[in-house]
Amino acid sequence: MSQTAPLAVEPLLLTTVQVTTLLAQRVLTRASAFFFRRGTRLFLVTSRHVLFDQPTGHFPDEIEIGLHTAAGNLAASTPLRIPLYARRRAAWRQGSDTAGDIDVAVLEVEASRLPATALIHAFTPDHLLSSLVATEVGTPLLLIGFPLGFHDTLHHLPVARHAIVASSFGLRFQGQGCFLTDARAHRGSSGAPVVMRMAGGDAPLPWKLLGVHSSRFDMGGRDLSQDESLGLNCAWYADILLTLTSPPAAVARAAATAP
Repeated sequence: MSQTAPLAVEPLLLTTVQVTTLLAQRVLTRASAFFFRRGTRLFLVTSRHVLFDQPTGHFPDEIEIGLHTAAGNLAASTPLRIPLYARRRAAWRQGSDTAGDIDVAVLEVEASRLPATALIHAFTPDHLLSSLVATEVGTPLLLIGFPLGFHDTLHHLPVARHAIVASSFGLRFQGQGCFLTDARAHRGSSGAPVVMRMAGGDAPLPWKLLGVHSSRFDMGGRDLSQDESLGLNCAWYADILLTLTSPPAAVARAAATAP
């Protein structure tokens, strides 16, 4: 199902794909998403508002992503469409906690639908932090995505934006399951992985997955004519993926025993 990436291309860039949302075959929006592997199962992770957003009336019925199909030729790719509903039920999983909804969603990608030569790199539970207190404010990060849809259109690769941790990591910002980043982020970046380089890491994918980029975080009452945007962004803690990618029976048991 996957091949080894060419040495000239960082595997990190092959974790992330552009998402095109569609309704009745009509293109609606474009955003970012990344792969997460749990055992033998492969998931696509993005922001929940990319797939469903009540406030803006955004209700796509399918998405399309592009997959690289030749390790020696990154210009070779094929589209893959994934329906968002099955028997009128949402095909994705989304998270919530005591503070409300979490803007993260996962879609399982069936192995049978992938090209035999699909070139995919995926984060795994090993890429999640074991302790949320191990990351200090100001820690350098990268956002890997498709800001305003911009990317290498020949090789179908995303771009990286530099960021730092802008709030106390591990302390839920304003009581929600997110932290802040300071980065230049644009529309199209929603769903991008927020990663930190592993010290001395020589693994094939030497990065820690800290969060899922959601949106800009602005302040109420800002004078739009005089005050610039703060340039801060909301990223939801990536450990929610352990819940969202658990077998359905385990998720049901966890919900039943939750206080």
